[in-house]
Amino acid sequence: MKKSPTTVEDRAPESAREEALSSAWQEALRLFDSDLLRRGAAARTRRAYGFDCAQFALWCTTGGHEPTDVTTRILRRYAQALGEREVTPATVARKLAALRSLYRTMREHGHMPANPADLVPAPKRPSKLPRVLKAGEVGELLDRIPQTTPLDVRDRALFELAYACGLRAEELVNLDHGSLDFDAEEVRVEGKGSKTRIVPVGEAAVRALTRYVERARPALQSDRGEPALFLSKSGRRLSTSDVRRRLRVWSRRAALQGGAHPHALRHSFATHLLDGGADLRAIQEMLGHSSISTTQIYTRVESARLKSAYANAHPRA
Repeated sequence: MKKSPTTVEDRAPESAREEALSSAWQEALRLFDSDLLRRGAAARTRRAYGFDCAQFALWCTTGGHEPTDVTTRILRRYAQALGEREVTPATVARKLAALRSLYRTMREHGHMPANPADLVPAPKRPSKLPRVLKAGEVGELLDRIPQTTPLDVRDRALFELAYACGLRAEELVNLDHGSLDFDAEEVRVEGKGSKTRIVPVGEAAVRALTRYVERARPALQSDRGEPALFLSKSGRRLSTSDVRRRLRVWSRRAALQGGAHPHALRHSFATHLLDGGADLRAIQEMLGHSSISTTQIYTRVESARLKSAYANAHPRA
């Protein structure tokens, strides 16, 4: 008697569990990872997609389904099983996106006549606007970072650049010393999918970066061959967790309500540009969004801000 697929744990398989997969599933997962690598997907994306697809492979193995047996109906049952375990709609949507990519690869390689995941709708997610700091809050945060020790100078340059250019944490830590063009006042950013974009850098960030590169970075640099722009106290490239941790420190010192996350600086960058009259297409290009629909969330942020101002100020609101 087959065990119900809904009892499979919601986690990636360990090596012992990977051995429980059929050779067909192991080959499908290897093919998918190779395809992601060929397409230039970031290591983080490959790990996340591999996690979700391996989890589905375990669920299918329990139910007796090989990769080519999977139909739209089976995928819908899987999504339902996730929902019954109170997996959030956002997580279910992410897992379905990974499976769409997996079956797109299988179709392109001739293993499937069509992509069964194309007909599985993602669950509706509650509308949630991104956290945006006021311009004064950002100014207070940045101005509270002193420029005394090499680490302080580094942090000031790091977060000035994050806000000036709307960079993701991963994009910040992946910058090399050669990514900056001080004469042109711009930075070359390697974004998602290895897509390169050029983003202008504001004067305040240029000043902070100049001070960092000339004074603090040489003091932190232990290996002259290290290309990373932002260095840790041991002279190595910063990690995204380092960026989040340091921003929490300075947020507390600036007494920011609710703290701040690196993505909040990115959201604030886009919202403040839109508020200042910048074109939505230009903001899309600077953020590195592949679709304008992703950028349009900032018009909702601006609309919500105006409605709040109206409700607070109009006598008959």
